[in-house]
Amino acid sequence: MGFFKKVSAGMLTASLGLSLMGGGTYAYFSDSETTNNTFGMGTLDVSVDPQVIVDIKDLKPGDTVLREFALANEGTLDIKSISLLTDYNVIDSKGDNGSEDLGDHIRVNFLWNWDKESEPVFETTLSELQSLDPDVVAKDIFDPLWEQRGGLDVGSQDTLWVEFEFVDNDEDQNVFQGDDLNLEWEFNAKQTEGEDYE
Repeated sequence: MGFFKKVSAGMLTASLGLSLMGGGTYAYFSDSETTNNTFGMGTLDVSVDPQVIVDIKDLKPGDTVLREFALANEGTLDIKSISLLTDYNVIDSKGDNGSEDLGDHIRVNFLWNWDKESEPVFETTLSELQSLDPDVVAKDIFDPLWEQRGGLDVGSQDTLWVEFEFVDNDEDQNVFQGDDLNLEWEFNAKQTEGEDYE
């Protein structure tokens, strides 16, 4: 056998020995298991019925409008609180309102048992309601209703009554004749506190 053949054979033998040693170093028993896990997220879904609470025309100072609406929890998670965001805009038909805001003349009275209560649980003008923080409004309107139950459970609903009054201030309110006021209420639900699952 020639010199180069001997050197090649030696290198091959050494290489094979090293790979066997290396393989022997990492030889061990093993086992494995795989888990399949699921995290299903709940849903918050507050609904309002009817979605149009007031649609009335030809109001005059002194008129009141009493309406009933229901808040329902149609999600899979309990609702801890609901806040109310108010937004409105006035369409000035004659362009003569100047600095007068029709929202200052519309009083909003929230009532629960309106046929038994002598006073509303919360009352303010529409303009003040718009400027209030939604969470502050929620504490005054919804918390008294839910203080026994701690919120709105899945599948449950509460009926609320609201009265809108075009306040007659015994002064000239002619600038509002023919005007329209478009009111948007946004109800925002918040979840209950997180829980430890065992």
